Amino acid sequence: MEDKTFDLIKKLTEAQGTSGFEHRIREIMRKEMTPLVDEVQQDGLGGIFGIRKSKAENAPRIMVAAHMDEIGFMVASISKQGLFRVVPLGGWNPYVVSAQRFTLQTAKGDYPCVSSSVPPHLLRGKDGAGSKLDIADILFDAGFDSKEEAEAFGVRPGDAIVPIVETVKMANGKKILSKAWDNRYGTTVVLEALKELQGEELPNTLIAGANVQEEVGLRGAKGAVHQFKPDLFFAVDCSPADDLTGDKDKFGHLGEGFLLRIQDPSMITLKGMREFLLDTAETHHIPYQYFVSKGGTDAGAAHQMNNGVPSAVIGVCARYIHTHQTVFHIDDYAAAKEMVLQIARTLDRSTFETIMKNN
Repeated sequence: MEDKTFDLIKKLTEAQGTSGFEHRIREIMRKEMTPLVDEVQQDGLGGIFGIRKSKAENAPRIMVAAHMDEIGFMVASISKQGLFRVVPLGGWNPYVVSAQRFTLQTAKGDYPCVSSSVPPHLLRGKDGAGSKLDIADILFDAGFDSKEEAEAFGVRPGDAIVPIVETVKMANGKKILSKAWDNRYGTTVVLEALKELQGEELPNTLIAGANVQEEVGLRGAKGAVHQFKPDLFFAVDCSPADDLTGDKDKFGHLGEGFLLRIQDPSMITLKGMREFLLDTAETHHIPYQYFVSKGGTDAGAAHQMNNGVPSAVIGVCARYIHTHQTVFHIDDYAAAKEMVLQIARTLDRSTFETIMKNN
């Protein structure tokens, strides 16, 4: 792994932007991609995409889309003691939320914040049995002594609360520990692919960037696909690894290549798209693993837009996603990046027509 790759991963994973509050990530994307593309456009909800125009006649329009948002929370109310009740932005397991550090983002500035730890005796049912923990049981504490003090510092309902974590390399140098690889993987791969493609003539018009609000219902992809009208859509997103026991019948193993998703609750990968991805991976000797998911991606929203947009996912897996600490393998990232590069370099009008014929 080159230092510049790790530096970009660290920059993007340590940046903080939950659903509806992606502006800090968007500005990094805008700054990094502007010199690499012909133009940068932003959709109405805040998704940002760089466009590489093709000189090829009747070039297909290819969209490669990450999402900028990470899971977080929103302040719902402020108690008289100056603590916050929250609503989750994205899917959280309540049992990993307590006693973790966050950043409270307000109009007057950022403040350190911690989630409360619920004493065991408050979780006991009437018969002494443990009851289920809920997000509503967890308060967030930024150190204020009263509601009035919190408000004086600018805290208001609707403010974002986002995890704060340092990104580090693990002992063998192949794995990285960070927050938000779902989906700063996607933003990283988009930016690095655009850098490597700089100066190359492409056989397609490439629309590469990142959507907003994926974690709260695949919302941003819909407006973006409507605006940019791609012929094909490729989501670049991170999925959960299920490899801790070594069971090869489970999906998602670190270090075994990018994820070739064939089905999830929101989308079935069409035959022509699946065959194109397989052919590309095998022709260029790119390691891959099949993946069936219990969760969706922006491809699930994109393929239903306009007149129907054939869509696929170029994914990577990571352990412990949707928590403060995610473990991922840099070789999987390298495989996914090579797939994005080869798609951009080879997907011409003839290939597009073959995909459509085989779907």
